[in-house]
Amino acid sequence: MKSHEIDYKIKGHDIQFVEIELDPNETVIAEAGAMMYMKEGIQFETKMGDGSAPDQGMMGKLFSAVSRTITGESIFITHFTHRGIGKSHVAFAAPYPGTIIPVNLANMNRKIIVQRDAFLCAALGTKISMHFNRKLTAGFFGGEGFILQKLEGDGMAFIHAGGTIVEHELKGDTLRVDTGCVVGFQDGIDFDIERAGGLKSMVFGGEGLFLATLRGHGKVWLQSMPIRKLIAQIAPTGGNRGKESSGGLLNTLLES
Repeated sequence: MKSHEIDYKIKGHDIQFVEIELDPNETVIAEAGAMMYMKEGIQFETKMGDGSAPDQGMMGKLFSAVSRTITGESIFITHFTHRGIGKSHVAFAAPYPGTIIPVNLANMNRKIIVQRDAFLCAALGTKISMHFNRKLTAGFFGGEGFILQKLEGDGMAFIHAGGTIVEHELKGDTLRVDTGCVVGFQDGIDFDIERAGGLKSMVFGGEGLFLATLRGHGKVWLQSMPIRKLIAQIAPTGGNRGKESSGGLLNTLLES
């Protein structure tokens, strides 16, 4: 299915959202709960599937739903369609502070691989499915886990990540990254996990026990603030000590 052609504007700086402009009968799909606002003429419908295969049978829809459950996402995807005249708009916001990346899948050989919570929204016609990382080390120790998401199509897709986004173009070289900082990469990039140096470096280096390695040719997107690091900073470090936790940034903010 050819993807709908949509226009967009990304607004904001540290905490961004994307506003999608739709012509009559154009549709954008999004994660449940991602919608920020919608204007006159926009109607939405929650469906079990991304709509990329309109003739898909019930078994296919059930398999897609199970796949999304495994990736930790809702089994439902919301479809927003412009049923009015002229142009109208619908906006989507990420669930935590960060940056939104617009990706034209037609320029990415129609396919990219992203971490399981990175997808925000996309033009109707985009297929969202599981991507298994065949290397067990990457599955067990990688920040993205054994199961990633695969986005396929020829239209616009939008992914989000924490903090600032860094884009690298690999040309046969190797990039070593903190495991949680990998947002996505083009299909064909080899993603694996390796030990972070010797025993002393692994234990006392402060960079974790493992690093992600990406090799090959294509684009790689990295995030400066993975959600796990953000949670670690705002969560109390003293267990059940509550307000007595000396490292609890959240308590400090509440008390100020």
